[in-house]
Amino acid sequence: MDRRSSVLGTGGLSNFHLAKLGNNGHIRVLLIEDEVKLAETIRDGLSEHGVSTDVEHDGREALWRAREGSYDVIVLDIMLPGLNGYQVCRTLREDGIWTPILMLTAKDGEWDEAEALDTGADDFLSKPFSFVVLLARLRALARRPPKERPAVLQIGDLMFDVASASVCRGDTAIDLTRTEMQVLEALMRGGAHPVSKQQIYERVWGFDSDVDPKSVEVYIRYLRRKIDEPFDVATIKNQRGVGYRIVAEEE
Repeated sequence: MDRRSSVLGTGGLSNFHLAKLGNNGHIRVLLIEDEVKLAETIRDGLSEHGVSTDVEHDGREALWRAREGSYDVIVLDIMLPGLNGYQVCRTLREDGIWTPILMLTAKDGEWDEAEALDTGADDFLSKPFSFVVLLARLRALARRPPKERPAVLQIGDLMFDVASASVCRGDTAIDLTRTEMQVLEALMRGGAHPVSKQQIYERVWGFDSDVDPKSVEVYIRYLRRKIDEPFDVATIKNQRGVGYRIVAEEE
C-alpha cells in the first residue's frame, strides 16, 4: 500500500494519478502540521509533484514564517502548540496577509469547519483526506489572486460584521444561525456577481459533504424571511441557471 494512502486515507498518489494531474506551474506551500511524520509524508508527496513545501510544527514559528515568506497557499492544522490554527489564521488576516489558507479539520468536525471559515480560511479539508483531493484544492487556491476581504461587509443598508458575527439592516439587528451567516457571507462577498449554488454549497458545507445540495435553496429561503421580508424588500435575487446575488436595492 502507498504510505500516503495509509496515512492520509484512500487516494494516495499512484503513478497514474501523477501523470493524469500533470504539473501546471510551480506552487510554493507552507505546511503547518504538528504531527511530524504526517507532515513529512505530505511534504514528500507534494515534492514528487513539483510543489515546494516548507514545514512548521509550532503555531508561533509558523506565524513568523507566514509573515516573512512568500507562499501561494498555506496548509494549516488546527491543533498546534504555541498558537492554534484559528489564532494563526485570525492573526494573519488581521495583519493584512491574505495568502489563501486551507485548514485541516477533524472528521465530521462541522464546528471546526465553521470556525475555520469564520476566522478567515479559504477552504478546509477533513482528515483523513485523499492526496489527489489535497493537490486539487491546492491548485485551485493557488489560482486565486490574494485579495483583501473586509471584516465588515455592507450592501445597501445591510451590514454584516464577520468578526463579531452580527448582522443588521439599518438600525435593526437580525438574528441568524451560523449556517445562515455563512450563506449570507458567500452572497455578500460575491458583490455584484452572482454566486452559483455549487459555490455556496462548497463554501458552507465543503466539497465532500453528505449534506443534500438542496440545502442551499432552503437556506436562501431562510435568509429571505429574515433579511428581506420583515423590511418589505427583495434584495436576494435568483438568476436562473446561474445562481444568486444580493443587491443594494430592489431591481
